[in-house]
Amino acid sequence: MNKQRTRSKRGEDRGGNKANSGSQHSHGSNYNSGAMSQSSLGLEPVAPLQQSANRWDRKSLAADPDSPEIVDRKVKGLLNKLTMEKFDSISDQIIEWANRSEKEKDGRTLIQVIRLVFEKATDEATWSEMYARLCRKMMEQISPKVQDDGIKNAEGKPITGGHLFRKYLLNRCQEDFERGWALEDKAAKAANDKAKENAKEGESTDEVALYSEEYYAAQKAKRQGLGLIKFIGELFKLQMLTERIMHECVKKLLGNVDNPEEEEIESLCKLLSTVGQLLDTPKARAHMDVYFSRMKDLIKSPNVSSRMQFMLQDVIELRERRWVSRNQVAAPTTLAAVHEAVSFFISIPM
Repeated sequence: MNKQRTRSKRGEDRGGNKANSGSQHSHGSNYNSGAMSQSSLGLEPVAPLQQSANRWDRKSLAADPDSPEIVDRKVKGLLNKLTMEKFDSISDQIIEWANRSEKEKDGRTLIQVIRLVFEKATDEATWSEMYARLCRKMMEQISPKVQDDGIKNAEGKPITGGHLFRKYLLNRCQEDFERGWALEDKAAKAANDKAKENAKEGESTDEVALYSEEYYAAQKAKRQGLGLIKFIGELFKLQMLTERIMHECVKKLLGNVDNPEEEEIESLCKLLSTVGQLLDTPKARAHMDVYFSRMKDLIKSPNVSSRMQFMLQDVIELRERRWVSRNQVAAPTTLAAVHEAVSFFISIPM
């Protein structure tokens, strides 16, 4: 009655095939790996990378929050966020970074912050008024503990606080004003030389010059040069620059009447359009009359292009209208002011 149980042999063939296939797969993988080995391809072994002693490390930056790299990155980020709507909060943070020069004897952090603000202001002339306001606030609220032992007053004491800020800013404006023309002329000359070189090679001069690096360098130099003039004018309107400095700038721009550069004429028109009304006082009326007399002579000069002649004529007519512009340029404002203006126009009955 008792039957001996036997183990089922069902599936043994499949198991055997599976084992065989696995064996074949392993042999194939070993063959492929061997075929792709460095020795079979004739490649030399590569040594691991060696870490240099002065390698860049993010942790090293985090360890020194006052490093120039950190200051540069943080202040640039704040300047990119600066608007009239957020002016108070963002400007306070920028001043905090500038006040880190309290622990220094050469004011290097303050100089770095001024450089960043200055570059931003000259590159974005539309917002010159806002950046001038920022400079005015920095001059008023910079810590009196910030000093530079290398710059001293008449009494032999280091200049501190707002006076030091104004000294740094004036020096930067003067350096760029005197040096900017040479840089701009150099960039324009490089663009012209590049265009002539392409013309000799039979390429389209206009198209190649438009996309050349020299062309963009010349345009950037021109934009920053005009931005500097606009920024200087806005600083004068906030009483950070004296009237004497403004007259010196006008005289320099009118120094070459016989064969003037277009950049000088355009900068002159930009400056007088910005600060002409403030300069045209009874005290300085004689100086202004001389300036505009020279401008009228420039209009008649054959060495001045028609574009520059029309630009000069616009400024002359602006003075004749007592500095009332035909087309008012919208100044930087807040969203609340824009909404208020829109509501006012909507409420006017048609």
